[in-house]
Amino acid sequence: MFLASGTFEYGLIYKRVTNKAGAIFTKGITARPRGGNPSPRVYETACGLINSVGLENPGVEIFCKDILPKMRKLKTRIFVNVAGFSVNDFVQIVGEIGTEVDGFELNVSCPNVEGGGVAFGRDPEVCSRVVAEVRKVTKLPVIVKLTANFCDPLVIGRRCVEAGADGISLINTLHAMAFDINKRKVMIKGGLSGPAIKPFALYCVNYLKDLEVPIIGVGGIMSGRDVYEFLLAGASAVEIGSATLRDPYAPLRIIKELESYTG
Repeated sequence: MFLASGTFEYGLIYKRVTNKAGAIFTKGITARPRGGNPSPRVYETACGLINSVGLENPGVEIFCKDILPKMRKLKTRIFVNVAGFSVNDFVQIVGEIGTEVDGFELNVSCPNVEGGGVAFGRDPEVCSRVVAEVRKVTKLPVIVKLTANFCDPLVIGRRCVEAGADGISLINTLHAMAFDINKRKVMIKGGLSGPAIKPFALYCVNYLKDLEVPIIGVGGIMSGRDVYEFLLAGASAVEIGSATLRDPYAPLRIIKELESYTG
């Protein structure tokens, strides 16, 4: 069981949880510092959460200098979630981090600025090129985090594997929005996570289960039973995300609950 990108920061606050997890996936790291989006950034739905944080992070240089040395003292594996806005961004970030971590998770759901704003993850050719170019600069495990927004993740996943990906994680958040009915305008546009997306996430994991690489299931896991469902669907591992926003110690509970299903 891993800690998902974006919901547990860098694992330095709740170290007892981080050290119990098999790995932590950092929040998205970009080539340059980003301040993120203006408020509101988070909106709670009936059975989920819409977030529009906007990849707030210090950038790869400060991450390597100030944050990574502290993370390396943790008793868990470290995977850096790489958020690029061009193919060169992905290559630069992975190259700068080098071998100081255990692997990388390529967030191909970021806007492709050079490609007219289309998400990398919807374009098989662009996704394949991102993986192929990153593969040239690292021998560490490369996992690709896929979107399921308006595309066929199996087509994208297959191309990523052919280009050299060692694994696939899915799903990323789903497009969502909410309105302020008093002001009669959009309150937030962002990504939906939490229990609302779990059935679809399970479907997607099962849909990609025959790819000859490990699949990491992500999306709405709140209990040990949820984890077991993802394993039944074909996942080799899972990432816990939104559950930690409600309870930072949820992963410890989930691990204990899972034992009753797996023996």
